[in-house]
Amino acid sequence: MAGRQRMPRVTPMSRLIRGRRFDRNPLRRTSDRAETVVLIMLVVVFLMSAPLVALASGAWAHAAAQRAELAQAASWRQVTAVVVVAAGPPAMGSGSLASAAKAHWTAPDGTTVTGDLPVPYGTQVGATFRVWVTPDGHLVQQPMNDSQVASLTATAEAGGVIALAIVVALAGAATRWLLDRRRMADWDADWHATGPRWTTHA
Repeated sequence: MAGRQRMPRVTPMSRLIRGRRFDRNPLRRTSDRAETVVLIMLVVVFLMSAPLVALASGAWAHAAAQRAELAQAASWRQVTAVVVVAAGPPAMGSGSLASAAKAHWTAPDGTTVTGDLPVPYGTQVGATFRVWVTPDGHLVQQPMNDSQVASLTATAEAGGVIALAIVVALAGAATRWLLDRRRMADWDADWHATGPRWTTHA
């Protein structure tokens, strides 16, 4: 119909804001205003603390990652591994062309080590590969580099902010739960006060 007016759409966010305004609405309870104050304070705390938490988390992770990077660079070494048993076929259903072959290499401390080495399928005896090992000859991945340190730092910064957000959200939820208990107690008291007036006794 041409004269029909469309009602404004009410979203959860608009309902949340409308229920927490500072106004003179007589239906607004003291607990509602207290909840609004607490939520505003929690938002302010989050906005003020998030940059500091991100910096602290990032600094801690960066220092730890740098220590690991320096320790790995100082102790891990790249040596030559020689295949002594040809690589077998890849495991069924693995979807990979990599296999494992027996190989030996000399550890930085002079020990000869024999172990399984990931190699392409079809690698023959005598093939050589450069691998990273610990001082006692255990295979390891390539030492950490600066880009990995930066990635860990960024991840720690984001994780710190997320952890802060969870703490703030839990504090808000706890506040609402406590105030809801208070409101339920008030409603119960009001009902006990007014209920008998509306009840007809036979």
